[in-house]
Amino acid sequence: MPDEINRLYRERDSAQRSAGRTQPTKRMPPVDPGSSTRRGSASGGRGRIHDGTGRNRRDKERRARRRRTIAVVVIALLVLVPTVFYFWADSRLQRVDALTDYEGRPADQPGTTYMIVGSDSRDGLSDEDMNSLRTGRAEGKRTDTIMVLYVPESGRPSIVSVPRDSYVSIPGIGENKINAAFAEDLGGGPATLVQSFEQASQVRIDHYVEIGFAGFVDIVDAIGGVEMCPEEPMEDPKAGLDIAAGCQEMDGATALGYVRTRASARADLDRIQRQREFFSALVSKATAPSTLVNPFRSVPLVVNGTATFSVDDDDHLSNLAGMALAMRDQPSTTTVPVGSTPTLPGAGSVVLWDEGLSEEMFEAMRTGQEIPESALQD
Repeated sequence: MPDEINRLYRERDSAQRSAGRTQPTKRMPPVDPGSSTRRGSASGGRGRIHDGTGRNRRDKERRARRRRTIAVVVIALLVLVPTVFYFWADSRLQRVDALTDYEGRPADQPGTTYMIVGSDSRDGLSDEDMNSLRTGRAEGKRTDTIMVLYVPESGRPSIVSVPRDSYVSIPGIGENKINAAFAEDLGGGPATLVQSFEQASQVRIDHYVEIGFAGFVDIVDAIGGVEMCPEEPMEDPKAGLDIAAGCQEMDGATALGYVRTRASARADLDRIQRQREFFSALVSKATAPSTLVNPFRSVPLVVNGTATFSVDDDDHLSNLAGMALAMRDQPSTTTVPVGSTPTLPGAGSVVLWDEGLSEEMFEAMRTGQEIPESALQD
């Protein structure tokens, strides 16, 4: 029986060979690239091909983390560097006790007031500087400029010049020119000056800013000069000034002579008008985008300005910025209304305020209102 079976198998195989039939080749199933896993994976597969997908994913995650880290560092620097620079610059401001409380001081009022004082201090000037700028030599300091920047609650700000010969009552000194309230040799100073103005006007001063000759020159030069357009030529050897009529860019030395000279018809009254106009143009140039975005101007401006400004103990760089921004609103320029300029024994030529118009101005300032046109004077 077994022989018979074997014979049948041989006959079958022989028939298949004769017909050319062969055993079909066993084919491998197609490989899906997305389904491959690395060898020894959790599925237990062995010998499978690794196509790098997992490694690429990890590389992308590392790059994303690196980008996030760089972004955090950049943001931190953008915040930290200006903050450090602000506090460094703020620490350079000179501080004085100017806004002191005293019996009878006006209470807080609407609006904001800045007393701006340009002193004739020679601090920071060498002998050569004093000769070239024609400042002369003097001990102590007096005021060359007294202005009040008034910012109402609504409406247009105003720069109000206070004639330095204004005849007022000065604590500890008596009736005298308001300039004497600042004179150190008479026992005055910033606090006495502020108190004298507050008592005469009943307008409370919120911030105090003072700058001397050296600081003024440095700031003007830091912003590349200021354009002014005098209508007539001006020559004053005492102030070191010799300029033609017409628009021109004034550097620091020329600007100092321009705001100091009295070589004009109305002497001191013309001078304070020029001072207001120049100060307004100076702040406008200092806060212009062409200055702020130019590091060769903005950085020297901050460095020079903060080293030469004196402010009240409670004032900061942010208050100076607020003053500059208020000046960008095209403030009106005026003076405390003048009534007469008599010559008084022991005081010489003085300025007496116009009682009616000055009270109209001060009432607006006390109540936070815009100063009316009727109280504005050239």
